[in-house]
Amino acid sequence: MFAALAARRAACLVSSTTRAGVQRCNFSSRALLHLQRTHPFARHAAPVLIPRHTVTRAFSSSTSRRAEPSSSTVDAVKKPKSIPRFRRFLRLTFYLAGSTIVGVFVLTTVIFLHDAFTYKEEHIEGVPVEPLALRPERGGPKNLPILKRYLDDVEDPEKAELSHKPHLVVVGGGWGAVGVLDSLRDGDYHVTVVSPETFNTFTPLLPSAAVGTVSVRSLVEPIRKIIARLHGHLINAKAIDLHMSERLLEVEAVSQSGQGEHFYIPYDKLVIAVGSVSATKGVPGLEHCFQLKTIGDAIRIRARILDNFETAALPTTPPEERKRLLSFVVCGGGPTGVETAAEIYDFCQEDIISYFPKLCREEVSIHVIQGREHILNTYSEAISRYAEDKFKRDGVDLITSARVVSVHPDHVVYSTRDKDGKIELHELPANFVLWSTGIAMNPFVQRVSSYLPNQVHKKAIEVDAHLRVKGSPVGEVYAIGDASTIETSVVAHLLDLVDKADKNKDGKIDYEEWEAMVGHIKQKIPMAEAQLEKVRELFDLYDSDSDNSLSLNELAVLLQEIGNKITALPATAQVASQQGKYLGRKLSKLARQRETLVANGLIGPGADEAVSPPFRYFHLGSLAYIGNAAVFDLGKFSFMGGLAAMYAWRSVYWSEQVSSRTRALLMIDWIVRGIWGRDLSRLQS
Repeated sequence: MFAALAARRAACLVSSTTRAGVQRCNFSSRALLHLQRTHPFARHAAPVLIPRHTVTRAFSSSTSRRAEPSSSTVDAVKKPKSIPRFRRFLRLTFYLAGSTIVGVFVLTTVIFLHDAFTYKEEHIEGVPVEPLALRPERGGPKNLPILKRYLDDVEDPEKAELSHKPHLVVVGGGWGAVGVLDSLRDGDYHVTVVSPETFNTFTPLLPSAAVGTVSVRSLVEPIRKIIARLHGHLINAKAIDLHMSERLLEVEAVSQSGQGEHFYIPYDKLVIAVGSVSATKGVPGLEHCFQLKTIGDAIRIRARILDNFETAALPTTPPEERKRLLSFVVCGGGPTGVETAAEIYDFCQEDIISYFPKLCREEVSIHVIQGREHILNTYSEAISRYAEDKFKRDGVDLITSARVVSVHPDHVVYSTRDKDGKIELHELPANFVLWSTGIAMNPFVQRVSSYLPNQVHKKAIEVDAHLRVKGSPVGEVYAIGDASTIETSVVAHLLDLVDKADKNKDGKIDYEEWEAMVGHIKQKIPMAEAQLEKVRELFDLYDSDSDNSLSLNELAVLLQEIGNKITALPATAQVASQQGKYLGRKLSKLARQRETLVANGLIGPGADEAVSPPFRYFHLGSLAYIGNAAVFDLGKFSFMGGLAAMYAWRSVYWSEQVSSRTRALLMIDWIVRGIWGRDLSRLQS
């Protein structure tokens, strides 16, 4: 037994070059030592001697085996490395697929559970109603019903408390109105929205809805859901007249019988945000044109386009009639006209060519008639040139420096000038004509403007830098969006500016007084800041007699020139939204600080200036879609391109949606169009 252990120990010495051999050797040594201590005969066991050359040979052979591995050893080492990597890949793939399946299952379960809990029964009995809401008292200049209370004013304590707050009436449901409603703080006002539509429309995507790229339902958000946060009211009616002396708004609602019902809505503060209408410019035959400002317009345009293609696809349609049916004329080279032409082109390229006879696609002609030399003339020159080149490659006919003379049921007449300046008339056969050439004053705004002095603007009602309607009671009537334009005339404030700046009352303005006057001008008309950067140069330039002072005549000429150089804000959704948000925040400040303002005698005149600076517009850039491509005008920088720019354009409009619901619907529409194409169904509206 002892000899066997000794021999095993000797063998360990030979194989101890490996880690396992060392472990075995240590075990044998410990076992032999234990036996020698516990057994008396083990002490006399002869040690086993191993020749040195045997150990040396064992170590050298082991070392050589490690230094020079055989080919079979290399293969055995290499093969296991690829197997773990493959197994790791399989394991990660399994985890990813499993987590995806579990996530989809959990999400589906949550959706179904949420849907299950939406089905509930509520029994409502004995709802309290104000007597004045059921039987409004009559009054006002026309002795009409006055809506001092609403049906749901006292149905819960919160609404009952709000009914005693200042009454804020917002006329309109567009970008400006939504900006006001989103910025107001809940509980500050008793809010009423008067709108002929019950929804807000995302107007920049109307050209897409006109050809079915997106659904019209994806562009609308119910106004009742927007004002639910404020516990407000919606009156589905149209504003007709305004009586500022009695603070009564006259509206007209259409009854079930189709008859108009007129009544008054009292207000403490009124916001006019009714937008504008399309300018006719005295062109006869515009009743044969389509416009693109509302959801109804987009639905009618889509129906006409589909009808044209369906009729053109009939074998019985004569060739000349087919060409007329497939001729699309767009009057106006602004963003709306350009985007509509681009959407019609995409519709033909991506859907008509696949599902209609190819002859229909071949005979399609798209014409854009523009009065200026370039389309998108309000954008940078590079963008206009890029859009024109894109349309020329796509075969879109651009007719620039032309004027529409008349529109007929089957053709459009336009005029151009030849090289000698003579007017030439041209005809375009068409069964679809879109009119998109500027804006005009809304009838309600025109009515209000006629009551006020010094309202001479032809396209909108003039407001000051705080968006208050000029000539109206201060702090009661505001106007925003396309319905308004901020005053740019500086000379109209000449006497007031001189009264504030002329400290020594000598009837002249020296340089120090001129510097003070510049500060007052910037407060009254912030848009004049760019023209007032070089204060000293302006003073010296208009000091014609070099007496180091400006007389009233010199000052009048100077202020007139400054006003002429100020550019009015464009009638865009971006301007309306910024004005609405500014006004909503200011109205909330006025409500919160009302007691302080009253204590300091600032209720009415001076209140707006006390709580908020004048409105300043920050241009975020302009963008337009030009057919699987887009352009961005960011002021000093321009960006234009193909699909990448188009996806950026979509991202901007997606982020600007009113609610998460419309964002989800819009994303689904784009995915559906990409996979299955546009819907070619002709539904009766």
